[in-house]
Amino acid sequence: MTSHRRLRSYIVIPARLASTRLPRKLLLSNTGRPLIQHTYEAASGAKLPAGVVVAADHEEIASAVRAFDGQVVMTSPACASGTDRVAEVAQAMRDIDLFVNVQGDEPEISPQAIDLAVELLASDPQAVMSTLATPIRTREKLLDPACVKVVMSAAGNALYFSRSAIPHAREWDDALLTQTPANFLQHIGLYAYRRDFLLRLAALPRSPLERIENLEQLRVLHHGFAIKVGVIAEPTLGIDTPADYAAFVERWHGG
Repeated sequence: MTSHRRLRSYIVIPARLASTRLPRKLLLSNTGRPLIQHTYEAASGAKLPAGVVVAADHEEIASAVRAFDGQVVMTSPACASGTDRVAEVAQAMRDIDLFVNVQGDEPEISPQAIDLAVELLASDPQAVMSTLATPIRTREKLLDPACVKVVMSAAGNALYFSRSAIPHAREWDDALLTQTPANFLQHIGLYAYRRDFLLRLAALPRSPLERIENLEQLRVLHHGFAIKVGVIAEPTLGIDTPADYAAFVERWHGG
């Protein structure tokens, strides 16, 4: 029997009411259902986790989830990050071994991607976290600081995450963008954690690299822990702006 059959996993969707670029985005419902419901239903398609719960910071979010019969728990409004919100849920769920952090604004998240993150972590006892990446095929994306890049070892462990282009080609050739396996990988912000490590993570001191790049996962590498990286064909499409949401609504309506 493989290890991921024995380890119990659960999906947690941290959900904040406030959002800077797109106010109250998780409650937007131009499709006839709130954005948080789309994400919840997509995540529910994963086969390995035992269930899905929304970690809400506000009663309005909780009410929206209850309205579609979703599972929701209230978490402290003081949580500094989505990771802290997931850890607060994990604190109370002692029978779960692995927790998957799915962003609430990813209504088209792939259930197979979630299962891959669980499987990667379950299959390597040395790793405390897993995450995903997808090939970068344009130079524009490679050079975009908003696109976080990751490089990994032959064993599939993350070596470094950066907003810079890594690896940096000493001599540029456009062919570098088309080769298989891909030379450049975009990090996808879906994480699975071992419960015991997740509860320790917030207490780990922030590292200088984390402060410079503003990437929380660098804290994990700085302190010597292993992060497994799985590669998927397509990036997930998060909703950050009004244009992102409008495009999602159009896709939903078959436009």
